[in-house]
Amino acid sequence: MRKKYLLIMSKQKIILCENLKTTLPEIVQECSYDKLYILTDEHTQQYCYPLLKDLLPETEQIIIGAGDVNKTLENLAFVWQALSEKGASRHSLLINLGGGMITDLGGFAASTFKRGITYINVPTTLLAMVDAAVGGKTGINFNGLKNEIGVFNPAAYVILETEFLRSLDVQNFFSGYAEMLKHGLISTPEHWSELLNFNTDSIDYSVLKEMVGRSVSVKEQIVAEDPLEHGIRKALNLGHTVGHAFESLALAQNHPVLHGYAVAWGIVCELYLSHIKVGFPIEKMRQTIQFIRQNYGTFSFDCNQYEQLYELMKHDKKNTAGIINFSLLKNIGEVSLNETADKETIFQMFDFYRECMGL
Repeated sequence: MRKKYLLIMSKQKIILCENLKTTLPEIVQECSYDKLYILTDEHTQQYCYPLLKDLLPETEQIIIGAGDVNKTLENLAFVWQALSEKGASRHSLLINLGGGMITDLGGFAASTFKRGITYINVPTTLLAMVDAAVGGKTGINFNGLKNEIGVFNPAAYVILETEFLRSLDVQNFFSGYAEMLKHGLISTPEHWSELLNFNTDSIDYSVLKEMVGRSVSVKEQIVAEDPLEHGIRKALNLGHTVGHAFESLALAQNHPVLHGYAVAWGIVCELYLSHIKVGFPIEKMRQTIQFIRQNYGTFSFDCNQYEQLYELMKHDKKNTAGIINFSLLKNIGEVSLNETADKETIFQMFDFYRECMGL
């Protein structure tokens, strides 16, 4: 078996897969377990699980609804209940097959069932491959807020099979690509530039696979240095302070948006703050915003919703004593952590967003 490890943490091995049919059974065999379970949503059960079912005999299935709206306490309890009723023990193994919702919720379920069972992530979307499935963050949405409840607990293995990406629709491709763009911004000018110039209209999947590997390596090198987000891992939150507020507002309006789109719009806002507070170059800001405007459309809101967005941002997990913290950029790859902005500046940021995005 050809196993290409991108990076090995103390608890997590990430494999850029050459052949899922040989890699997955051998990885499962390496894990010591008494019973095997696989968690899918309704979509991955229909489209992805058939590729795996013959590889993994005697597997118990657990299926929940698709979409981030299902990343709830109720579905978490459903997974716990299913594991219990199907005879899972502390020595059982859970495979999470799906996008970020499945790897987040499944990872949290595995981390808490009987105080923790081993789990493997097999992400099927670009967003999950470069973000949600790697790094050890697990959790659910709660009380109208994104990822409000969760734990840090890495999967034993993350198996990246980029062939799944051939079936992604345009929206889910760009949702994941936003996190790759973030990784480019916090890493090197070369990686940032290749992402802006990649031909997304006619995707070369062999090139995309290499870019996925580079993107995951950016994240995992940071996570290895700071697994519990006390310092440099906060760099990965670029675009997320505002992006999560956009996402939560959209959920409150019953018009949910894809996570990566919210992050892209959040990057627009936080690059503006980066420019005015720590001197991020205006031309690089312009190039990045132009890419986002061309590919992500816009999130519409008016000045009457500034206060609501501000209140949502105050719930961000990076905040201290009610002060909103941002991870900003001095330049490509030069991160400035724990930057703050007062309410007036944040409202000016919203003004900038609405103006440059044509609202």
